[in-house]
Amino acid sequence: MILAKNIHKYYDNLHVLKGVNLHIKKGEIVSIVGSSGAGKTTLLQILGTLDFLDKKDTTSSLTINGEVISALKEKKLAKFRNEHIGFIFQFHQLLPEFTALENVCIPAYIGGKNKQETEKRAKELLDFLGLSHRYEHKPTELSGGEQQRVAVARALINNPKVIFADEPSGNLDSESAENLHNLFFELRDKFGQTFVIVTHNQKLADMADRKLVMKDGDIVR
Repeated sequence: MILAKNIHKYYDNLHVLKGVNLHIKKGEIVSIVGSSGAGKTTLLQILGTLDFLDKKDTTSSLTINGEVISALKEKKLAKFRNEHIGFIFQFHQLLPEFTALENVCIPAYIGGKNKQETEKRAKELLDFLGLSHRYEHKPTELSGGEQQRVAVARALINNPKVIFADEPSGNLDSESAENLHNLFFELRDKFGQTFVIVTHNQKLADMADRKLVMKDGDIVR
């Protein structure tokens, strides 16, 4: 599903990622842990195509679902991201002026999908996540856990092959966090998505099929 070879990233003279190699299988839930500054979020952003690997080394490459990402031009990359990748962030990033249903639909609308079919799919996801009574509520009318579940539904709306999550439960209370963690496994079992999760939550990290530890810009185990 994801094959990263010799991934480097520089910010000016700061060498943030130092030749990361990574292989993640389809349907696998992988956690990435490490101290602050280890390069976890930078790696996640590159794997999720939100940032670019450094191409100084010609052996560096990133392949997702058989597509060589490092070779795609901007428009094709944006299309690939919309169709194949979902994102969940620590702060839900919901648009405050839109309802829960509208927020979930946005990635599908960006991808040019049919409005009626999109809304049907969005309602199915919100129902599955226990939010059937929240379609028309705006983010300020939802609890933190509900907001994050709306964000999960939004990440799933285009049936992406892989979900990238950056500290997804970092802004939740312990009960909501545990519910979210269990939800990831339920979603994997139901929809078959691959999950890559950066987290400081050791309980979530240990639940994963595989836990990767980063230190000083590389995976050490």
